[in-house]
Amino acid sequence: MTRSPRALMPDYLRLVALFGIVVVNVQYIAFSALGSFADPAADTMRDALALWLVNGLALLKSYGLFSFMFGVGLGFLMRAAARRGLPFGRLYRNRMIGLAILGIAHGCLFFPGDILTIYAVTGSVLYLFRNWPVRRLVQVGAALLVLQTLIAPPLLLAAPETPPDIIAMERAILTEGGFLDAALFRSIGFAVIMPSFLVIQGIAALGWFCLGLAAVKSGMIDDAGHPLWRRARRWCLGPGVVLGLAGAAIWQWGPAVPGVLLTVIAAPVATLGYLGLIAALSRPPGPIMAQALKAGGSSLSIYLGQSILLSTIFSGYGLGLWDAVDRLTATAIAIAVTAALIGALMIWRSRFALGPFEWVLRRITYAGLRD
Repeated sequence: MTRSPRALMPDYLRLVALFGIVVVNVQYIAFSALGSFADPAADTMRDALALWLVNGLALLKSYGLFSFMFGVGLGFLMRAAARRGLPFGRLYRNRMIGLAILGIAHGCLFFPGDILTIYAVTGSVLYLFRNWPVRRLVQVGAALLVLQTLIAPPLLLAAPETPPDIIAMERAILTEGGFLDAALFRSIGFAVIMPSFLVIQGIAALGWFCLGLAAVKSGMIDDAGHPLWRRARRWCLGPGVVLGLAGAAIWQWGPAVPGVLLTVIAAPVATLGYLGLIAALSRPPGPIMAQALKAGGSSLSIYLGQSILLSTIFSGYGLGLWDAVDRLTATAIAIAVTAALIGALMIWRSRFALGPFEWVLRRITYAGLRD
């Protein structure tokens, strides 16, 4: 019996999303995360341009790509469990517990803006939708994305101003404090922001989960040449990018409310366009690209590795670059760190089947079951 060829689109999708998410996260790792959302902090025109490009091209879109991939992962896990005769409910429960453990540790120790905890919570809701037909998954997913565009802007803009003494404390801890001081500060921040993040990001994440699962059930994820990917590329990529950049420009240099609103509205449109573009790029790779895609399959290890390395580079207990470089330089460092992690995982995966954190999550997922 011949095995069906491996779908390439998920591999390319992971790799692109890893670079997208790190250029967003580094803006909150290398600089203050306590400023007003309505007033993007930019001391120079160079900083303002960097923020404009990050917010216009990557903010919310990279989370959308990652969330779509999570829904795809659920579909793949369902396939694997059925093929091997394993109880899917138990596997999925264990996986969500594993994600929650890793997410809480990540949020408290390295980056309060962790998404794994959000995925563990909203992913538990997705379990209830696992047997839905494709049409219903698409309808509910689209409705949740629309709901986020209505809920997110007022919540983001209504966030209260951070008292100056808290901002001064953040600077002192992240420039001069040790690891334990930073971890305590991050733990408090993680506990404070997580409830609002569950609403702001969780609704959209669940919507993308539904669409990712629908892509598996319909077979679209296995067919990079599917007509719907071409339509997404044709009808969503250009308008989504233009609207995203326009919204980010208004947000950066004009009135915040319409800028944030347009940025949020443009995000799902641009994300669909990105998915169409990634489908077009998902062609059989050469030897080096094949190894890079294999390393990108260890996206959990790279995602956590990004935060571990970047928080060390920018914090006082590491290289002490927090708020000491401009945003373009910080973004370049983040991209370089991601490339280095992919290179390291290429070597690792040449000897081991799984990345280090994938191994941990797999051990938790298959606990008590034959693996």
